[in-house]
This record gives sequence, C-alpha cells and structure tokens, in this order.
Amino acid sequence: MTTTAPRLGTALARLLILAAALLGTLLAGAAPASAHAALTGSDPKDGAVVAAAPKEVNLTFSEQVAMSADSIRVLDPAGRRADTGEILNLCSGSIVRYGVALRAGLPDGTYTVAWQTVSADSHPISGAFTFSIGAPSTTSVALPDRAAGGGLVGTLYGIARYVSYAGFAVLVGGGAFVLACWPRGASVRPVQQTVVRGWLTLTGATLVMLLLRNPYTGSGELSDAFDLAGLKSVLETKTGAALTSRLLLLGAAALFVAVLFGAYARRTDPKEKKDLAFGLGLGGTVVAAGIAGTWALAEHASTGIQPGIAMPVDILHLLAVAAWLGGLTVLLVSLYKAPSVDRSAIERFSKVAFGSVAVLAATGLYQSWRQVGSWSALTGTRYGQLLLVKIGLMCVLIGIAWISRRWTQRLADPKPEEVEETAQAEEATQAEQTEAEEAEAAEAAEAAEESTESASTAESASTAESASTAESAATADPERAAQLARQRAAVATARRKRERDADPERAGLRRSVLTEAAVAVVLLAVTTVLTSTEPGRTEEEAGRGGTAASGPAAVPDRPVDIRLPFDTGGVEGKGIVRLSLDPGRTGANALHLFVERPNGKPLDVPEIKVALTLEAKDVGPLPVAPDRIQTGHWSASGVQIPMPGEWRIQVTVRTSEIDQTTIEKNVKIG
Repeated sequence: MTTTAPRLGTALARLLILAAALLGTLLAGAAPASAHAALTGSDPKDGAVVAAAPKEVNLTFSEQVAMSADSIRVLDPAGRRADTGEILNLCSGSIVRYGVALRAGLPDGTYTVAWQTVSADSHPISGAFTFSIGAPSTTSVALPDRAAGGGLVGTLYGIARYVSYAGFAVLVGGGAFVLACWPRGASVRPVQQTVVRGWLTLTGATLVMLLLRNPYTGSGELSDAFDLAGLKSVLETKTGAALTSRLLLLGAAALFVAVLFGAYARRTDPKEKKDLAFGLGLGGTVVAAGIAGTWALAEHASTGIQPGIAMPVDILHLLAVAAWLGGLTVLLVSLYKAPSVDRSAIERFSKVAFGSVAVLAATGLYQSWRQVGSWSALTGTRYGQLLLVKIGLMCVLIGIAWISRRWTQRLADPKPEEVEETAQAEEATQAEQTEAEEAEAAEAAEAAEESTESASTAESASTAESASTAESAATADPERAAQLARQRAAVATARRKRERDADPERAGLRRSVLTEAAVAVVLLAVTTVLTSTEPGRTEEEAGRGGTAASGPAAVPDRPVDIRLPFDTGGVEGKGIVRLSLDPGRTGANALHLFVERPNGKPLDVPEIKVALTLEAKDVGPLPVAPDRIQTGHWSASGVQIPMPGEWRIQVTVRTSEIDQTTIEKNVKIG
C-alpha cells in the first residue's frame, strides 16, 4: 500500500489552531505585571499608622527600574495629590530606592500610594498600598484593578512578541538552511516566499511593538499607540532604542534576502557561487547576531547577575533556536511544496539541527541557573514551572527529531533504481515531451476529421498532412499554445506528485517533520511567556526580603541603607541620619552614619549612638558606639549581627547638652 502524507492545507490549519489555543491559554494565565524587578519594601510600609506626616514616601526594589515624573503618586483621602511630584533618587550602592516628597501640613487620614514603573528588562510593574497619619479613615480612592501591562494592549503586545520570535526564526533559519544545506533552494519559489514572509512578519511585529510600547508601559489605552509625544519618549528608552536598532538591521536583512534569491540564485559558475556564499554567510551571521542582540539588550539577559556573560549566551541561544526551528519550517515547506528536495540537503540539515541542540543545551543550562537559582524556585515559582514545561517540550522535540533523523538515514541509503538519477530525470523529460506530442497529435487528428467532413473535395488529403496543418494552426494560435502548455505542466506535476507520494521514506519524513514543527510552535509560545515572567531567583529573593508591608528590607547579601529624619527641638535640631550597614548580613559589618541638615549639608553633632534589637529572639539591645570620622560622618567596624531576622535599629542623636532624640526603624537582615 502506498504511504501518503496529510494535505498541507489541513495540517497547517491544525497547526495554527493549536498554536493560537495554546498561546491564548498561556497569555491568559500569565500575570501581566510579571517582571524582573519586584518591590521589596516601602517607608511607610503598607498599612502603617504613623503619628506625624512623613517628609517623603520611598520604595525599595530588587532590581534597577526606570522612573518617570509620575511614577509615584500619593493621594489623600479625598483623592487629591499629596506629593510634590518630584521623584527622589535615593539609590545607594546596590540598594535601588526611589521616593517622592510630601506636601507640608497634611491632615490625618488614610493615604494611598500608587506606583508604576518599568523594570530594567523592559517589563512594566505597578502596585498600590495605603498608610495612615494619626488614625485610619475612609478614603474615596479606588485602588487600580488592572496591573501595568495587562488588558487588551498587554495581550496584543504579547502576541506581537510571539510573532516577532517566529519571524526571526524563519528569516534567519531559512536563510541558513539555503546557504548551508540546500543552495539549489535559493531558486525554489516556495522557499523564497517562506523566508520573505519571515522578514515581513518580524518587521511588522517590531513596528507593532514600537507603537504599543507607550500604552503598554503607561495608560493601557490602545488609542495612545498613536500619541507622537509618547512615541518620542519611548524612543529615548532602552527598549525603544533596541526596537529601532532592530528595524535598521532588518533593512540590512532585506538586502541579504534580495542578494540570496537574486544574484546568488542565478550564479552558475561554481567558484563565483562559492565566493558569494561565503560573503552572504559572513554578512548574514553578523546581521542575525545583531538582531538577536536587540532582545538580549532589552530583556532578562541585560539585568540581574552576570549580564556581561548572559547577553552573548542569550544571542547564541536565539541563533541556535532560529537555525533549528527556522530551518525546520523551510524544510517542511520544501517537502510539501517543492518538486523535490535533495537528500544531501536533508542530511546536512540533520547535522545542523544536532549542533543547534547541543548549543541550546549548553546555553539553556546556564540561563536556567541564572534565572532560577535554586531547586525550590524550579518547582515553587511560575517561572520554574514554565521552565519545566519547556524542558519537557524540548525532550519531546528531540525525540521527534531523532525519528526524523531515522527517516533521513533511510533516504540516504542507496537504492538500485536511484543509481542513475540524472539519466532517469532525462528520460522523464523525454516522456513528458512525448506525451505533449501525442496530445498535439490528437488535437491535430480531431481538426483533420472535422476538415474531412466539411470538405468532400479533399478526400485525397492524407492524415499526416492534416495533422501537420492543425499543428501549424495551434502554433499560430497563442490561446491554443497556452492551453497545450498548461496541459503539459499539469501532466508533469501530477507525475511528480505520484512519484513523491509513492515514496514511503519521504512520506514518513514529512509526517515527522510536521509533528516536529507543531511541537516547536508550542515550545515557542512557552518561551515567549517565559520572557515576560518574573525569574524564579528574583521572586524568591523578593519573598525572603518581604513584601511592601514589611518595611524597607535588605535583600540578602546587600547593604542596609536607611534614612532617619530627626528633630531634637533645639537649635539646629532638625536633620536626617543616613545609616549604612555593609554587607547587611550575619557576622561582622561596617557601620557608617552621615548626619545632614535638611538642605543636605553635613551637621556636626556632639554624640550619636546606635542600638540593635532582635525582639523575636529576645536578643539585645546591642549597643554600638561609632567614632567620629569628620563633620557629619561617624563610623564603626566589626559590628556583629549574630543571627538573621527583623532587627530594630535605634539611633540616638544629641545636638546639644540637653537636646537629643531617639529614632528607630525595622529592617530585615539575611
């Protein structure tokens, strides 16, 4: 029985439906505000009741964020702005902290702090909490019910991100397949169309992301996509620069595609073709790496630990994905649409795919360690769970690829009937010509018969002469010539299809490659969701550091850096103490205190003392007597923190013989 493969239209329709359904499920289940940065603390903390109005509200993040003038808003119980609108950069060392000053004379009641910013890996984050002055009260402020990056705009942006990855894979992988595996494919129209569509898809998706970037990180309103002022502000960001660079590189990619399917496809001289292939390969690699770098520059690889290593690794990872999945797509199209695919090309692609898998395994292992960090994060965080799904899909994909490799080996086995493939091709061509001549002869015979019936005086004319006359008439008639040409093409196409479908090895290879492509579509969807999900390492660190309700917490192994306003009531009794405890963990720490006037200038005080208390373990207070280094600067070395926990730091400041005050704040020390 002849083995046949499924029809391409039905198969592709099922593939697209499967991809759309899975992508919708993943995007619907993804937290829209997932990102690399997380809020680890605030002052005042969520739900706190303070006796007097603070001078400022500050927020602490686990990673660097991009702040705008309206990133932090403080609203009074009536919904009016209670802040000055001036963002304060309070970052110190590895501590990422920003604040906003409050207006003077704020009345008692419950205040709402709403914040929205963009993390260093391009994803928007937002949140809100409340604190009260004097006593809690009713408030007319409604907390936002939609996180940044959600809604219709967030869904469209996620789809555009997915489509851009798919377009990149087809563009780069398709070009690599032609150059490295099947040079003859440069002149095959279905291959040309596939690669060009990959370029169009990536270009269109990049433009959509650039337009949606402003509402995606801001208002969430689709109409803001055409706000020119917003677009200008986007172009000034790191992500905007990456998307713009991608568009410029796509211009160079268009030139590459034009040469590949133009001058390279028409070259007949082997040496010239080889030289041009070398130039295209070198230039194409540079352009492809540059396009991949636009993702590495703007997303997870650009922030966190070891960005200098992570970004090149991410570029290699993307190129390996493109070489495998993009080449697989072009191979699938060729198996269904092209008249024939050289077996040597399939063998070479099998080797390219194997090398790509090896690169993916090495780079993926590093990326997993960098983004997850621990076994608990692998199973206990959304990022880790999605990563396990991706690993499972990769294993399935490798298994199917192994089956495809088996079919490829069968194709590579020599068969007696294929020893003289070129001669048979010539015979097939001659057979096609013979059939065409027979068809023309039949047409001529019919015309001769009609001529015989209508003209009785021409009985002596022979059939050969009538056929010759009819053939000449057909040659002179362009419409008849076109009809005969279409008949010949249809006969040739039907013959090639019968021969192709009668080959069980090719049919098996087509089915396995189609299944491999379907799993690859699902894998790409999971990867897209991973790029917008908070890494497990960050999520666990944020959990250990505490939520926004836990106060300004120190991320483990990072210095404690706090600001303590004071007022002793005497002359020059107002000021701020900036305290730094480095490295902010158990064991010996270096303590630095900077006493400043409200205008930021150093304030010389007679005495300052520090005490540390861990109430949960009934430890302390542990006194610390810092030494005066210079005006406004006090220091102590070897400050011992015996165990981790939430420590209360008390600072006593004396500004004169009789004027002093004690201020305190709780911090978590890992």
